Amino acid sequence: MTASLGKPTPPVRRRRSSGLASQETLSALTFLAPFLIALVVFFVFAFVRTVFYSFTDYNLFRITRFTGIDNFTELFRDPLFFTALTNTFIFAIIVTVVQTVGALLLAVVLNQKLRGQTFFRTAYYMPSIASSAVITLIFIWLFRPTGILAYFASTLVNYAPILLSFVGIVILVQALQVAWERSRGLPAGAFDPALLVVSLLIGVVGAWLLTQFNVLEVGSSKPIQLNWLSTREKFLGFIPYPLLVIIVMNTFTTIPTLMLFFLAGLQNISGSLYEASGIDGASPWEQMRFITVPMLRPVTFYAITSGLIGTLQMFDQVALFDGTAPQESIITLAYYVYNRVLGTGASLVGQASAAALVLALLTILVVQLQRRFFVSDEGVK
Repeated sequence: MTASLGKPTPPVRRRRSSGLASQETLSALTFLAPFLIALVVFFVFAFVRTVFYSFTDYNLFRITRFTGIDNFTELFRDPLFFTALTNTFIFAIIVTVVQTVGALLLAVVLNQKLRGQTFFRTAYYMPSIASSAVITLIFIWLFRPTGILAYFASTLVNYAPILLSFVGIVILVQALQVAWERSRGLPAGAFDPALLVVSLLIGVVGAWLLTQFNVLEVGSSKPIQLNWLSTREKFLGFIPYPLLVIIVMNTFTTIPTLMLFFLAGLQNISGSLYEASGIDGASPWEQMRFITVPMLRPVTFYAITSGLIGTLQMFDQVALFDGTAPQESIITLAYYVYNRVLGTGASLVGQASAAALVLALLTILVVQLQRRFFVSDEGVK
């Protein structure tokens, strides 16, 4: 009996188990081979070459000598590098914050039981699947000096007297109606819908009559030109206007993607939590603060991490804007790397490689800092 209790596993069975494990490992490696090959060629090999070139004077044709840390020294002496670094930080911080908050709020709204919910979810997601190049060209057309925004601004200025008269009449009529209803002892709010419809109709008729009797006329001022893309001036003293246009455009196209992740996270939150908090008297803001936001910590971590990585490596939209805006107003670190190789007379591959390493280290550092001090990927315990 003792021998049967301590009987070891037969060697044949052990060899059979190890053979099955080897076959499973071989099958897994076979399926992973395309990805692993691409990873080695396009990431590992490329990274090793970048490190090597950062210590040479390679110019796309040959290496004549090793330069040590000269490329890094020249990099930190280049004013354009610090401009690119500043623009990258401004772009990354603003876009990441705005797109995360905007995606969360949009997901909360679309998570409600609304009529036409499917339509609105689809409509809000459309910008994220559109071509980035096409969206960029549309924004360039919108913000060019004689673009559609300049046209709307000119039209608004010319019709300003009529619009202001319309608004003034609506406010005056609405105030008189509310005062009349309250004098009769009837409850009437300042924005009572029924009274507001009457005020709007009277406002339209009043503005039309003023134009018919030539009291008001459409202005004929010169077309306004918006020089947002061709200026070196800065919004609020630190955001170049061309970079601000790219920030608006990038936020517009990335919020819908993150909205889907927040929407999926919201649907995994038990409705009983909101019902219990509602019974306890929690307001919608308190439910948002103490239930929704804490329960979405893993999704928020993903949104912030992917946002930081994507914005720190922004290239394509900046490249398309080059030529329509001053380079120092839009250049980022990723575009600086490209510019050192193909945008100058001499291909400064060594300096571009040094800048690429700085960008990689900066991306890792920023992501680790936000994980350590701001939001973690762990849910509420």
